[in-house]
Amino acid sequence: MSVLTLTVNGEPLSLPAPQTVASLLALRSLAGRRLALARDAAFAFVYPANLACLRALGAELVEFSPLADQPLPAGVDALYLPGGYPELHAETLNRARTWQASVRAAHAAGLPIWAECGGMMALADAIETVDGHSWGMAGLLPGVAHMQDRLAGLGGQAWGALRGHTFHYSRLELPPEPQAHTVSQRGGGRGEAIYRVGSLQASYFHAYFPSAPEQAAALFLPAEDRPC
Repeated sequence: MSVLTLTVNGEPLSLPAPQTVASLLALRSLAGRRLALARDAAFAFVYPANLACLRALGAELVEFSPLADQPLPAGVDALYLPGGYPELHAETLNRARTWQASVRAAHAAGLPIWAECGGMMALADAIETVDGHSWGMAGLLPGVAHMQDRLAGLGGQAWGALRGHTFHYSRLELPPEPQAHTVSQRGGGRGEAIYRVGSLQASYFHAYFPSAPEQAAALFLPAEDRPC
């Protein structure tokens, strides 16, 4: 298998080379599905290859902005909340009641949701900024994301065949027992927790979808439609 070597904050990160477009088109695991994609200054960190992978798998990506207090687009089949810096926009997100109500309603209706790092933080009960102020968030995950000055996670990670990385300055400990943990590429120890609450899956893990397109596609499918 060929390997891509990237650098994240000075840390070398090895990822499997993406599958060819032809091989992704053959899968078409998300054909006909519309995926809501949060895209604004609070949710700005996403591998460009992830979006290309989702489109090659057949998904239509429908962008919206939680910062602008936009609800989830109508008629979507799943939600992708990528990473970013919600802590820098915590006050605005706290006031975004239309966005919060829409994501709570979507979760209650069983919409598949994948939230990574900053996306996960925005679904917690609150974000506590470094000045000690607590800002209420969407409340799908029962816990508070505490920002800190010290780096809390960095390095390559793997979740099954899916590769990616972690990079965060916050801590979020949740009462639900994690459904799984990633494996650190540095020494093979236990990595980031993967949480599942109903149709929501969330983690500090930034997944690189082209490393395992079928596993990535399953994040956006109802349980009954996922491959065994």
